Amino acid sequence: MSLLCVRVKKAKLHGPPDKFNTYVTLKVQNVKSTTVAVRGDQPCWEQDFMFEISRLDLGLIVEVWNKGLIWDTLVGTVWIALKAIHQSDEEGPGEWSTLEAEVVMKHDEICGTKNPTPHKILLDTRFELPFDIPEEEARYWTRKLEQINSLGDDEYSFQEEVQKKPLPSAASQCSFEDADSAVDDRDSDYRSETSNSIPPPYHTTVQPNASVHQFTSPARLQQQGVLRDSCANSLQSYDLDYREHVAVSPAGSSRYGSSCNVSQESSHLSELEHSHESAHGSEQEDDHQERQSNHSYHSSSSYQKDGQAWLKDQEEPHGKGEGEKVCKTEEKPADHSATKFPLELEKPKDADAGVQMSFQGDIEPPPFPPARAHWIRAISKVRLQLQQGQDEADPSKPPWLKGGPAGGLYGIDSMPDLRKKKPIPLVSDLSLVQSRKAGITSAMATRTSLKDEELKSHVYKKTLQALIYPISCTTPHNFEVWTATTPTYCYECEGLLWGIARQGMRCGECGVKCHEKCQDLLNADCLQRAAEKSSKHGAEDRTQNFIMAMKDRMKIRERNKPEIFDLIRDVFCESKMTHAQQMKTVKQSVLDGTSKWSAKITITVVCAQGLQAKDKTGSSDPYVTVQVGKTKKRTKTIFGNLNPVWEEKFYFECHNSSDRIKVRVWDEDDDIKSRVKQRLKRESDDFLGQTIIEVRTLSGEMDVWYNLEKRTDKSAVSGAIRLQISVEIKGEEKVAPYHVQYTCLHENLFHHLTDVQGNGVVKIPDAKGDDAWKVYFDETAQEIVDEFAMRYGIESIYQAMTHFACLSSKYMCPGVPAVMSTLLANINAYYAHTTASTNVSASDRFAASNFGKERFVKLLDQLHNSLRIDLSMYRNNFPASSRERLQDLKSTVDLLTSITFFRMKVQELQSPPRASQVVKDCVKACLNSTYEYIFNNCHELYSREYQTDPNKTQDLPAEEQGPSIRNLDFWPKLITLIVSIIEEDKNSYTPVLNQFPQELAVGKISAEVMWSLFAQDMKYAMEEHEKHRLCKSADYMNLHFKVKWLYNEYVRDLPAFKGKVPEYPAWFEQFVMQWLDENEDVSLDFLHGALERDKKDGFQQTSEHALFSCSVVDVFTQLNQSFEIIKKLECPDPVIVAHYNRRFAKTIGKVLMQYADILSKSFESYCSKEKLPCILMNNIQQLRVQLEKMFEAMGGKELDAEASDHLKELQVKLNNVLDELSAVFGNSFQTRIDECVKQMSDILCQVKGTANSAANARNTVAQDADNVLRPLMDFLDGNLTLFATVCEKTVLKRVLKELWRVVMNTMEKLIVLPPLTDHTDHMVREETRSLTPKQCAVLDLALDTIKQYFHAGGNGLKKTFLEKSPDLQSLRYALSLYTQTTDTLIKTFVQSQTAQGSGVDDPVGEVSIQIDLYTHPGTGEHKVTVKVVAANDLKWQTSGMFRPFVEITMIGPHQSDKKRKFTTKSKSNNWAPKYNETFHFILGNEDGPDAYELQVCVKDYCFAREDRVLGIAVMQLRDIADKGSCACWCPLGRRIHMDETGLTILRILSQRTNDEVAKEFVKLKSESRSTEEGT
Repeated sequence: MSLLCVRVKKAKLHGPPDKFNTYVTLKVQNVKSTTVAVRGDQPCWEQDFMFEISRLDLGLIVEVWNKGLIWDTLVGTVWIALKAIHQSDEEGPGEWSTLEAEVVMKHDEICGTKNPTPHKILLDTRFELPFDIPEEEARYWTRKLEQINSLGDDEYSFQEEVQKKPLPSAASQCSFEDADSAVDDRDSDYRSETSNSIPPPYHTTVQPNASVHQFTSPARLQQQGVLRDSCANSLQSYDLDYREHVAVSPAGSSRYGSSCNVSQESSHLSELEHSHESAHGSEQEDDHQERQSNHSYHSSSSYQKDGQAWLKDQEEPHGKGEGEKVCKTEEKPADHSATKFPLELEKPKDADAGVQMSFQGDIEPPPFPPARAHWIRAISKVRLQLQQGQDEADPSKPPWLKGGPAGGLYGIDSMPDLRKKKPIPLVSDLSLVQSRKAGITSAMATRTSLKDEELKSHVYKKTLQALIYPISCTTPHNFEVWTATTPTYCYECEGLLWGIARQGMRCGECGVKCHEKCQDLLNADCLQRAAEKSSKHGAEDRTQNFIMAMKDRMKIRERNKPEIFDLIRDVFCESKMTHAQQMKTVKQSVLDGTSKWSAKITITVVCAQGLQAKDKTGSSDPYVTVQVGKTKKRTKTIFGNLNPVWEEKFYFECHNSSDRIKVRVWDEDDDIKSRVKQRLKRESDDFLGQTIIEVRTLSGEMDVWYNLEKRTDKSAVSGAIRLQISVEIKGEEKVAPYHVQYTCLHENLFHHLTDVQGNGVVKIPDAKGDDAWKVYFDETAQEIVDEFAMRYGIESIYQAMTHFACLSSKYMCPGVPAVMSTLLANINAYYAHTTASTNVSASDRFAASNFGKERFVKLLDQLHNSLRIDLSMYRNNFPASSRERLQDLKSTVDLLTSITFFRMKVQELQSPPRASQVVKDCVKACLNSTYEYIFNNCHELYSREYQTDPNKTQDLPAEEQGPSIRNLDFWPKLITLIVSIIEEDKNSYTPVLNQFPQELAVGKISAEVMWSLFAQDMKYAMEEHEKHRLCKSADYMNLHFKVKWLYNEYVRDLPAFKGKVPEYPAWFEQFVMQWLDENEDVSLDFLHGALERDKKDGFQQTSEHALFSCSVVDVFTQLNQSFEIIKKLECPDPVIVAHYNRRFAKTIGKVLMQYADILSKSFESYCSKEKLPCILMNNIQQLRVQLEKMFEAMGGKELDAEASDHLKELQVKLNNVLDELSAVFGNSFQTRIDECVKQMSDILCQVKGTANSAANARNTVAQDADNVLRPLMDFLDGNLTLFATVCEKTVLKRVLKELWRVVMNTMEKLIVLPPLTDHTDHMVREETRSLTPKQCAVLDLALDTIKQYFHAGGNGLKKTFLEKSPDLQSLRYALSLYTQTTDTLIKTFVQSQTAQGSGVDDPVGEVSIQIDLYTHPGTGEHKVTVKVVAANDLKWQTSGMFRPFVEITMIGPHQSDKKRKFTTKSKSNNWAPKYNETFHFILGNEDGPDAYELQVCVKDYCFAREDRVLGIAVMQLRDIADKGSCACWCPLGRRIHMDETGLTILRILSQRTNDEVAKEFVKLKSESRSTEEGT
């Protein structure tokens, strides 16, 4: 920020002087300020303005306006580029600029002006140094500045530096001399603008009484001198701020704008000082517009985190340069002992250490540009030198470090210095001395009236005067009804006493006459008035009587109420002798009354506002009459205006202190009705209101608004009138107005009762009832202020505002916030709740306040800021352990709310910051600093709060205070501390701060802020840990659980996080994965151990009901435990859960497959045992069951697709393993079943007879079937009973299936289809066997019995399975084939075996054949012509003669009577012989070509033994039936390929030994390549 100073000096305007009443408006960066209006063609303003500038690419817009009655007109504009303004700390002569008529726009911003006018304006603009600093320093910086400016552009452009980083600024854009233009932006989040827009005419041209404009020029200069001094001693030490969080304001520098023009120096001073008293923080206000929201609360601490030093430069809430509230001091006279720092944090002697820490800028660049760092470094250096110079002389301390019990108080950085390692209570019971006794400092702690001895002396006398003969108990008039004999006028309203008799009232003592309705309006003391009247008329003896009566009164008063006079003496510190003397003087002055009293009164009728409309036009033509005694004067009439401005001055002399000034406002009428009225009532005009002012209430120069009152109940009156009254009382020529005197009295009384008697504690009076808020002190003090107010005409609202101002300096004392809140609520009600009789808006009523509009607004703005700062450290200021302080916290928020209400309803601002939002931001700021503090002092705080064993506390080295990558101890402790904070906020602070239940729940905000900050740090820490991984995965898992608990317990349901996927699982994902990897190894080790144990125990069943052994249970217990841990993480991120499940699914797969593999390897060795194989298979089945449960536990259908697939795949694999094991187990019975089936076969052979006989034959079949089955049934009975008890149901079914398969296959092989025998030896088989039809019937019945047996009434295999089982079907098919003819079987073979020659991977040669198919048209017979062309590439090794020839055979039905086989001639030693021989086959017409095939066989001719087969090829005629002919090379295979059907047909045909065709067919199809020589 840079500080722009503009002085508007004067102007030369072209035109007649009476035409101009001009003012100047300055606009820069959306901020606007306005001067006063000045008449004439050469107006002279001489007003200063200050602006904070953050962007140097903009310009300053200066507009001159001419004031009009309804609207103002623009005279001209000047645009000055900020880059063109020079740097200086001295005021210059200024430059004349020509005003131009129009502005030039670019991108919606003004960038220049055009069309010059004849008018000119003189302006002095400059950028000033950004600090309020002591004299020595100011000189130093001035010197520096001159050097920089002298360098010019060649070497170093200072402007550029400024552009890079605007200078920090401390002052507000507030006019130094004009209260109206002091646009108070005291609140960082809100600008209390008092005169930004063009305001209503009736209060813009004038200044409220707090303004400095009432003073002459010398007074202004005097003021500036005072300001300069105040700058010099109001330093808030920058380096102290930066290092200690302690900004200590000197006791003398803070001022409190409490009085209206206390003397000609102090009035405006109190309001202007804020612009000079920038407390700490101005230096840190780096471009907050860009980086911070309006409510950024920051600490200015420098601290180290993870070894990085960075300056956490944070701004406190500052209005434009209104940082002064940050440090709170409280004045304590006399005690200049050592400064006590908050929480005994750090002693000043550590000062220099901090500087080096703060600026390790050379190593770690600070977070702001180098230019700024240079500034800061240089300033710190200078301050340090200054400080060291003063440290030698210890009693004095540095000039900015004044002592006092509440000397060392701290600002928004409510957490103690985070670099300190000294124990600081976490949620401590801080005493008020530690946390700050209170007060808005700099601006408010020192009340100017406490120092003004001259004023105090005068007020002392006036107070005695008011109290010795108080109005409240003076003698009242003795009124009686009275008849006037001549026309008489009322003393009060000057109306005629109408009527014939008993027209009015007359006082018997003093003779005053008035209407009955007016008697209450007379409040002058009857005795005093009578004495004055008598003395003037020379009735001395009568006067004496009155005087004696008055003397008695005063004596009684003094005797009855000595405590009042003692208190007054103590407050004003008068000696007893002086006091006695003064009492005499005061009594005498009361007795003298007005006999020796005279005064010159100057009354300026300035303006009025909000008058009643009396004319038909809806307006009025007001004028004013002013009467003092019998002298009456009137103003001119302003036509048609309800907010008239007169600015007329009248002079009066007055010789009677009990006189009244009667100011009446009238609506001038000039018609017949009014003339008639004038004849009758002496009043031709309509009455608009009056104000009666007691002369005794006047003093010095006053600028006062008076509300207009009614005259009778019927009057319709509204509005207020502004009068400037100057009184010169003989002997009291230079005296402040009574409002100022009252302020002096009230402040001194407050100071005495609070600081002197109460040791800084505000004593709160015990008052009840509706008017309790008007009771400010205990009985005695209250009587003093009330009597003074009554005597000198101070309004009760002024008293209330004054007391509020006093309390503002003690707002942190116990009970005070509640009182202030009530007081402000009533002040709000006074202004905001307008009565029916007035139509003046609240803001106008408030503008007419005698307290001073700007002054009160400024007070509230500063208070608002201070309250925010204190709320921003509510933990320290309002500890949860103190119920009293918690109540104060609640009241503080109420007070904030009242201020907001004031801004909205009284100031009528558009949208002031809502109290709830302000408090919310404060709470967040406090939580930010609290978190910072617990983070930086975590180990220490934890050991103090939670360590039970005092011996265990070990001091960690400084660098290990924070988080470490070597261990995770820090984080659980931090979480515990965070929880304690959130719990405290939830349980202690939420119930107290319950004013905004919808918007502000401290517990929730606490959780949100704490979590957000914790999340940042935690994420960063986990990223670091991930790189190094120095801790065990279990530690990371435990931490993950703690973080999860914190989130679920406090964060999950917060509005900001509800329904969102949190981040924290991602921080730990890698560590959980690491744990899962490690867990896999553990699981595998555990598996091996479990299996070994189980093996040792012989795979015992775990219990009588469980059919599996314990290793399965152990393995799954371990897996379930692992999964339980993953599940308990309750990870809310579905993506990460999917990752975990995938990884865990792999572990499950690995473990279970290992288990299955180990069992599979050793399974065969157990097959001989009775129960063991079953138990092992049960184990595998149990794995599948448990896996299914696990699948469900992991999410079932919801489970991640990849993990789900993995587990399903695993289930399939286990299923296959079980199949394999049951197959192995089934096969282990093969030999025993073979024996049984052989016995069955033998029994079956003995069955004789035919199948087609009567019923008795059927019985024999059944009997035979039973006999046949007996050997098999004996075997099955024993085993299946055992399996039924030992196997699990699924396993049992698998075993049954395997047994069924073995039984069926064995029966098929051994009974139905014995194996093929080799027919090459031409030997008859030992026993050729073919089943007879009856045997087939017996076998069929036997099969049914076996089937029922395996079905076992539903306990075994399902009937459908048995029916459809391929083994049974194959057996049945074989049986069915037994009954078919050879031709049918051959036809079936040809039609079903379509791939006999296929699959020739390595052909042993090839044959070229041409085939022609011819069908006779008449008979339908088929003829096939085959030409064998050649053979080629024959693979054959032989040592002897090689004589290959080709044999062609036609295979198919109905061939028994036809030629079926042809052979070619043999060719000697030729491996590629050519034959070219043609053969003819005749086929019948019973079947088509698809029932036939050609088998080609190449053989080596051998004499005297069987020819050797080289290779075989098969060609099916169906392939060429469509074409009719075909020529091709056929590859030769080693043998014929066929499926089960083919083999079965072959087996059946092989048993038909008497059938030539069958024998030939079996031989053909059984042939294969002969063995070669040498192989």
